[in-house]
Amino acid sequence: MKIFLDTADTDEIRRFAASGLVDGVTTNPSLVAKSGRSREDVLTEIANLVNGPISGEVVATDADEMIPEGRELAAIHPNIVIKVPMTADGLKACKAFSDDGIRVNVTLIFQPLQALLAAKAGAAFVSPFVGRLDDIGHDGMQIIREIRVIFDNYGYGTEILAASLRHPQHVIQAAIEGADCSTLPPSVLDQMIKHPLTDIGLEKFLADHRASQEPA
Repeated sequence: MKIFLDTADTDEIRRFAASGLVDGVTTNPSLVAKSGRSREDVLTEIANLVNGPISGEVVATDADEMIPEGRELAAIHPNIVIKVPMTADGLKACKAFSDDGIRVNVTLIFQPLQALLAAKAGAAFVSPFVGRLDDIGHDGMQIIREIRVIFDNYGYGTEILAASLRHPQHVIQAAIEGADCSTLPPSVLDQMIKHPLTDIGLEKFLADHRASQEPA
C-alpha cells in the first residue's frame, strides 16, 4: 500500500521523505491556509521533495471555472494531480482533465456509488473519507471494502486512496481491505513507527552492551 502524507507542511514532508516512506502527498485548501503560503509555492516545493502524486485541490465549484484553474495547477509540475470535489461539476471537470491526460483525485466521497461514478469519469484516484463516516456512526471501512469489490468486478484502474484516517488502526484496516493508498497526517505516521516494546527492547540491548563494556 502506498503511503501519502496529508499535509502542506514541507518541513514534515522533508522529514519523512528522507526515509523513503512518502509515496505521495495530498493537500487541500485548509492545509494550505495553515501553511501561510500560496498554493503554488507549496505545491512547487512539495514536488521538489517527493517523486510521486501530489494532489492540489481546486477552490472553484463550477466546472467552467474548475477546468482552467486545474490546468494552471497541472502546469506547475508533471506530478500534480488535480483534486476535485465529488459533485456533478467535479465529475464534468474530471472528465475534461482525464481526456487531456491530467490525473484527477475525486475527493469527499462518502458512498461507493460516488466512487463508481468518479471512476467512470476517468479519475486516477478516489478519496473515501473513513474517519468522517465513523464520526456519524457508520463503519467507515465498509466503504473501502465495497469500492474494492466494485472496482475489481469491473476492472477499473482507479486507485482507492483511503482518506480521513485518524489513527494507526485505520491504516491497518485500510491495508487489509485493499486500499491502494492511504493518506494520513504526519502524527499518524509517527505513531506507526513507534511501539513501546521496541523502545523497551532497544534500551535492554543498550543496557546489556554498556554492562559488557564495564571493567571486571
